[in-house]
This record gives sequence, C-alpha cells and structure tokens, in this order.
Amino acid sequence: MDDRERPRGCGSASGAADVAGERSCGGLVRRARRPAGWRAPGPPPRTPAGRPEVWPGPGEDLCCLAGDWRILQRLDGHRWSLDDLCTAWWAIRSVGEAPARHVDLGCGIGTVLLLLAWRFPALAGVGIEAQAVSVGLARRSIAWNGVEDRCRVREADFREAEATAGLGPQDLVTGTPPYLAPGEGTESARTQRGPCRFEHRGGVEDYVRVAAGLLGPAAPFVGCAAARQRERVRAAAEAAGLAVESWREVVPRRGKPPLFAVFALRRAPLPAAPAPAPPLVVREADGTRTPEFLALREEMGLP
Repeated sequence: MDDRERPRGCGSASGAADVAGERSCGGLVRRARRPAGWRAPGPPPRTPAGRPEVWPGPGEDLCCLAGDWRILQRLDGHRWSLDDLCTAWWAIRSVGEAPARHVDLGCGIGTVLLLLAWRFPALAGVGIEAQAVSVGLARRSIAWNGVEDRCRVREADFREAEATAGLGPQDLVTGTPPYLAPGEGTESARTQRGPCRFEHRGGVEDYVRVAAGLLGPAAPFVGCAAARQRERVRAAAEAAGLAVESWREVVPRRGKPPLFAVFALRRAPLPAAPAPAPPLVVREADGTRTPEFLALREEMGLP
C-alpha cells in the first residue's frame, strides 16, 4: 500500500492534509495527486462534523472527483469513469445558461449529479437509482460534499411513473445508459457492475422516453451510448418527439476506433441541422493525454 491510500479507523485521521478533518470507519481515503502549484477550482466541500457515516467504511474508498469534492465508491463495485466525466462535460457545453433544475436518470453512485452540482453552485439536482447500494453511496457523497440542501436521490426504477412524480419540467436531464443487452457479454459478479453495463432495467430507449417527459421547452437531454448505437439513439429520439442536436464520439487512444459517444437531444424540430463534431481523442498513440482532453479535465476541476 503506498502513501496515497491508508486505512483509517473511526476517529480523526492524520497524514492527509488535502482532506481537512478526515474521519473514516475502516475504509480508504485517497490522497489527492496534484501538480505543484495547482489549486482546486470551484466551491469547496462543506463536510459536516459529527457524521462518521459520510466517511468510507470497510470495502469503500473516498476518491477525488472535481476540485476538492470527493465521491464514495466500493472497492469491488462500480467506479466513476470516463463516460461519466464526458457526459457531465457535454451537458455543461449543451446548456445555454446555468440550469436551475436537473434530473439524472439511473444516477448510480451520483457521479454526474455531483459533477454538475460542483459546476453550477445554485443547481438543484435529483438522481433516480434502483440499486440500493448505489443509492446509499450517492446519498453519503452528497452529504460529504455538503449539498444535501440541493441534491437528493430517489431509490426507484426511473421507468416507473412514481419515480419521477412531482418533479416537473427540468432545465437539464442526463443519463448514462448501459451499452450491452443481457447475453452480449460476460457479466461481472461484483456488486453494482452488472446493471451498470447490461440493460437489465432498459436501454437508451427508456432513458430517452422518460427524459422527454421531464424536459422543459428548451432543455436538453444529455447522455452517452456506444459509438455503434448512433442509429438507435436517433430512432429513440424520434419516437419520443426529440431530435439529435449533437453527437460527439470519444476515442480512447489516437488511431483506435471510438469507444462511445456523448449526445444531446432536444424537442423536434431543431432550428437547424446539427453541425458534425470531430471526435474527442483522450490519449495520443504514446499514451499521453491530448491537449483537448487536458483542457476538458481543467474545465471539470481535475489536474
């Protein structure tokens, strides 16, 4: 175990100056790896005192997210990833002005919900998630960052009408649907991972249908899909009365095929045909991050 991760017992922790007043109950608090002189942008977290449950327990870690904000994850479960980061970034690029109301469908551990709450300090966000373990982690991360006054998570299957009851028109809806139909690959037996990758509770069609019922007149639905699913996304949008405003493929390494795409949908008809967007290349052929991806990370509060 290196000096970036140490198990903590319940009580005050020492040796990790980047997280003030650390407390933990047997989990790992990840040290921030930051270049010299780098200062965390965005609003600071407001971690509550006297609430040990917001710190990682056995089998969990507390990881850097954006700026000084953190997120709780299971060591053997679903981890926040590139598609979450790119979806939140594309959502920021797709809204015309700072949104006031946001819903994240199938929010998982709350990554996109928290990234957007970090970026828009007045945003009120609601996540909807069916997996109880993910709901618990998301709620604790919301508490750790001190935004329980404006972020919450409903434990529900978003496809059911009661899951979205009373939410009203939103300024932004997001979602990161799973890419695989059951049987298309080998499912992980680890907690959370199967439903995050396989369409056990619906695919992109369900996300688009439910999002369409939540969107305000000028609001976008921003999501991600496998790069091969462009026609599927277009058909889902058309069936829901929406149209594809943008489609941006993400290439993990220069010279490789695109892995997934982020997209924005709005109510049809669009005032103009969408302009083609070049792929976002994450790494050069030699593995170094591209200038564009470095700029994306900076915009999202990452060194």
